Amino acid sequence: MENQVKALDSLFAEMSAATDHLLWDEIPELTRREKVLLCLTADVCQQSLGLPFEQHVTMAADSGLSADDLREMLRFVAYDSGYPAALAALARLTELEREHALPSPTGQGHEVNANGTGSPLPKPMRQAVAALDAPFSIYMDLQSRMRAGMRLLSVRERAFITMTVDVLFQTLQESFRAHLTRALGAGATPEESRAVVRFSAQFGMTKAWRAMHVLDTLLIELGAAGSDTQGSHSRA
Repeated sequence: MENQVKALDSLFAEMSAATDHLLWDEIPELTRREKVLLCLTADVCQQSLGLPFEQHVTMAADSGLSADDLREMLRFVAYDSGYPAALAALARLTELEREHALPSPTGQGHEVNANGTGSPLPKPMRQAVAALDAPFSIYMDLQSRMRAGMRLLSVRERAFITMTVDVLFQTLQESFRAHLTRALGAGATPEESRAVVRFSAQFGMTKAWRAMHVLDTLLIELGAAGSDTQGSHSRA
């Protein structure tokens, strides 16, 4: 992949390599698996399904992410990226698996529960959305309910994915607060949460800059700013 970038523009390749070194080698708060998932999330949201997506799919295989894991990630992120964007990524993923002779999915998944009732979302959030627009709340309940049984990706990974979506789309109000709260509840520390936003700078620095301001404000409001003790306690 590096040679392909050099063939396009050697200076761009040099800039990209320096950026990768900083983000992949100097952000120890996130695992390599988590970083790959966040890159794939950005690819879906920004529809960068060419060379970047190919690079990240092959990195996923090298990082221990299975074909089933990647499909769960696409099913999960479709909630926020939009189904058309996730479908385009799913089609491209299938092509890349054939081209690179990567393992095929086994079909491991979860119960969709599309015909069920209710939602795993917090009651206050559901009430607030219903007061805003009742039919929209029904849609939101369905989307959250269909994902409730997912187990291949951890709660922490799913929270980090949704935080990255928030940075990319600049949805830094209700959803960013909810996703940060979920990350902290899953045991993520404030510094690990900052690392998620910091890592997203490669997908748009000014977006990450704005998100970092909002993140610091939220951490103060949630009583988590500047202290890793809360995150450590949550993991116990």
